[in-house]
Parts: sequence; C-alpha cells; structure tokens
Amino acid sequence: MQDQVRQSAPRLMRFVFKNIFPQVTTELTYWKRRAQEIPNEELREQALASINTKKFHCQGGSVYSVLAGENWKEAIRFIVAYQTISDYLDNLCDRSTSLDPTDFRMLHQSMEDALSPEREVQNYYCYREDQDDGGYLEELVKTCQESLKSYAEYPRIREYLVQLENRYSDLQVHKHVEEQDRIPRLKKWYQSHKDDFPTLTWYEFSAASGSTLGIFCFVSYMMDGKMTAELADQIFSGYFPYMQGLHILLDYYIDQEEDLMEGDLNFCSYYENEQIMKERLLHFVEQTNKHVKQLPDHYFHEMVHNGLVALYLADPKVKTLEGGKKIRKCLIKASGKRAAFFHYNIRMYYRFKDKPIEA
Repeated sequence: MQDQVRQSAPRLMRFVFKNIFPQVTTELTYWKRRAQEIPNEELREQALASINTKKFHCQGGSVYSVLAGENWKEAIRFIVAYQTISDYLDNLCDRSTSLDPTDFRMLHQSMEDALSPEREVQNYYCYREDQDDGGYLEELVKTCQESLKSYAEYPRIREYLVQLENRYSDLQVHKHVEEQDRIPRLKKWYQSHKDDFPTLTWYEFSAASGSTLGIFCFVSYMMDGKMTAELADQIFSGYFPYMQGLHILLDYYIDQEEDLMEGDLNFCSYYENEQIMKERLLHFVEQTNKHVKQLPDHYFHEMVHNGLVALYLADPKVKTLEGGKKIRKCLIKASGKRAAFFHYNIRMYYRFKDKPIEA
C-alpha cells in the first residue's frame, strides 16, 4: 500500500471499497462459519447476530489498516477479530438473562487477554450457565494474540491499550447490571475520572470509553513499524475522549428507537432536549477535528473523523428519528466537504453493493 492512499479522499474510498471491505468480508465469513458451529444455542444465536447486524463496526474499524502499510491485511485480521469479540460480548450482556457484574467482568477479561500475547486463555463463561461455544471465543482471543506477539514494538503501546480496554470493560460491566444500579454505578465511576475530564458529562465520558478506535489506531501504526513513545502519547490524547466519544455518541444517536424498544441504555437519551444534543454533538465534531490535527498523518485522521460522521448518518435509521434529517445535515455540514463526499459514497455502496455475510 502506498502513501498516496492516505492523502486523497477519492483514492482512500477506492481502496476501502476495492480492498479493505472485501478483506473484512473474507474475515467475517470465516468467523460466521465458526459461529454456526457453536454447540450452545444461546451463544450461537448471539454470535451470529453480532456478525449479521454489526458488520459495519468491523468495516469502519478496518479503515485504520491503511496505517499498517504492507501489513494492512494482518491489521484487518486483528481488527476484525477484536471487534468481533467486542460485538459478541455486547450482545451477550445486552440479551443475557444474567445481570451479574462478576459474569460481565469475566467475559470482558477476554478483551484484555487478547491484548496480552503471553497469557493463557481462560474459561470466560465460568459465571454463567451457557458455556459451550466450541472454542469460538478462545480462538478469537488467540487470533488477536498471534497478531501482536511478533512485533518488537508492542511493549511500547501495551500500557495504553490496556488502559483503553479497561475503560471499555468498566463501561460494559456498569451499564449491564440491574437497571436501578446502572446510573449510580456509571456516575460514581465518572467521579473517579472527573478531574481529568471536567468538561464532560458522565454519559459523555461513558460514551468515549465505549470505542475501540484508539486501539485499532495504535495497533495499525505499530504494524507499520512507526511506533515511538512520543507517537503513543499523541494517539492517546488525540483519541480520548473526543474522537472516541464522537464515534459512540453517533452510534447511540442512530440506535435511539431500537434501544427504547429493547429497554437498553442509550446515552443520547440523557441530553435534556434535541437542541442540547445537537450542540454537544457539534462540540464533539469540533473538538475531534482540533485534536486530530495535532497527530502525524493528520489528514488521514481528519478523513476518519469525516468518515465516522458519514458512515453513521448514512444509516437508514436516521430517517426514522425525530429531527434526524436536520441533525444529519447540520453535522455533515460542520464536518466539511469530505464528510459529504463520504456520506454520498457510503449510501450508494450500501444501496447497490453491500451483501449479507454468507458462510
């Protein structure tokens, strides 16, 4: 892969559609086949649902593979496996009869172990009745470990990855417990971080903790052999909280009606009204752009920012939201011409080319 891919929106889009998305489909086809082999009916159902309904999470995350240079396919292998763990566990926690924080904590131990090549896999289902997944989660963890262990630079980024993962896992535990305990736990958790992020609300901090983009950015840079201590600091501060927060707030924004029907926690519902929500989303757009400009390859990171806005707002669910068209127009305009370009192309791609994952 050549550097020109990073420097032109049309070239990036062509490479994404021609190379990255097909490679993501190849990886997901394998994991869907493995999911179909899961003996336990509940685990099999949730694994398949996570792949069938959240493919675009892997597609979006895999755009970071362009930062991995010649190792872009290996980066996609890691990103798809790690994101598949995330989506699978999210389904297990959302749709599970369990409300046990100990169970949720153990399930998400798999995500930290996936970032720790020297660790042995564990029985991540040990606190729940449904356990026999035919080695599915174990294989996902080992795939991530194998992708990382051959890189001498990995120790430089491990501390940052684990910190991001720990915030992610804390969020998943707190937001899936007994309904009456969720908000108190999340608010208490935020209080322990408030001094570092005083301008955020508890639900915005929670949203920023729910993204895996920073992890994918770290790993992709490392796979291209360009990771330094200075770059690691820049990525960490550049992505948390604003890039990651924008990512997840947009995710919650398009899922409002679905989450209301399912009784799931949705952070966008805690804004006082639609106007305040729009203003805060605009704030995250502006702050994201400000922070990523300080990163190397800032043009690429700006395109990711634009792509996030375009990808989520291209979702058909936006049309069903009250004021959805107005907010979509406002955010795309604030994000710039590249966001509008990406938005149009993604809508066309979904309309004419995207196919369900077939095993």
